[in-house]
Amino acid sequence: MTHETPAQTATEVADRRRRFTGAATQLGTEVSINLGSSLAGLVIPIVGSFVVVTVRQLVMLVAVLPFYRPKRAELTWRRLWPALALGVVLAVMNLAFYESVHLLGLGIAATIEFLGPLGLALATSRRLLDVVCALAAGAGVVLLIGPGSSDASAIDPWGVALALTAAVAWAAYIVLTRRVAVGLPGLEGLTVASIVSLVLLLPFAIATFDADALDWRVVWLLLGIGVLCSALPYSLDTFILRRITPRLFAVITSFGPVIAAVFGFLVLSETFTPTEVIAIAIVCGAAGTAIATQRERPKSDLEHTAEGMA
Repeated sequence: MTHETPAQTATEVADRRRRFTGAATQLGTEVSINLGSSLAGLVIPIVGSFVVVTVRQLVMLVAVLPFYRPKRAELTWRRLWPALALGVVLAVMNLAFYESVHLLGLGIAATIEFLGPLGLALATSRRLLDVVCALAAGAGVVLLIGPGSSDASAIDPWGVALALTAAVAWAAYIVLTRRVAVGLPGLEGLTVASIVSLVLLLPFAIATFDADALDWRVVWLLLGIGVLCSALPYSLDTFILRRITPRLFAVITSFGPVIAAVFGFLVLSETFTPTEVIAIAIVCGAAGTAIATQRERPKSDLEHTAEGMA
């Protein structure tokens, strides 16, 4: 029979508190992102998707550039090209998603977009359970956009295509972010990607910008979207991942479509049929099951040391 020392008990309490803080913060960032996306649904009909995404990237760049300014001497082509590609993916992902929100509604668009990271997570798996989860998620999306989901006019085929484009771009974003993190330290790669994304979007934003539609309410909404969707979540990700495992991070993220549906209802007055509610629950349940049952890699001594310093 083993007896825990007071020091061991204190360490376990501190670990539990750290994990709780990390999980609560991650849930907060999911709320932040989806609240910002719901605000985008209010502004897009006024100023257009290009302007909304451009302002979001501008706010992100202002937030990270002063602290993570890339060193020109280290920006060789070999290290830089993944960040350049990430900038293109960021522009495509955000633009396609916001336009799909405009056409489909936030709850449906967010659920379809989540197929990207879910598909990436399951792509290399050989477990029968993961195959079942993938089939269930696909069935959920078919229910969501099928004939019985809502009025036929509510399911725009172009909106579905854009949401699927955002899903593919999200998967590419995950792959490229890992590559960028290896090549460029800190958030320098994300800074470069934000610059590229902004340069790509700015000409279209200027071309579609209508100054008569702009007032202080719209300006504050645009700034709020930038903070809620980009600056705040990105700045907190490092804090979160030092306190919870990547698996728990992914499990919490898998409930994003449910949070999106809630804000779609509260902010955008979206309504969901019982079939759509069931479909969203199936997708989130399949994702949560697939991720939560993954076997975690044992932590190294270095990782344990890093957690203790967080």
